[in-house]
Amino acid sequence: MLEYEIHKLRQQELIDSAEEQRRVREAVRGHRAARHEGARGAGHESHIRRLRRHWSARAA
Repeated sequence: MLEYEIHKLRQQELIDSAEEQRRVREAVRGHRAARHEGARGAGHESHIRRLRRHWSARAA
């Protein structure tokens, strides 16, 4: 009977571990999607003409 209880505890641990890993994967996927959407929105603004800093010094 003790082996059966140990087996059931181990089985539940594995199920809990799998559920936690699934939640972590979903969270990471959500963060990546949000970052991708943020980059996509900023992508249009990156093509706006801006004053660029020249690397060489100006002549006086």
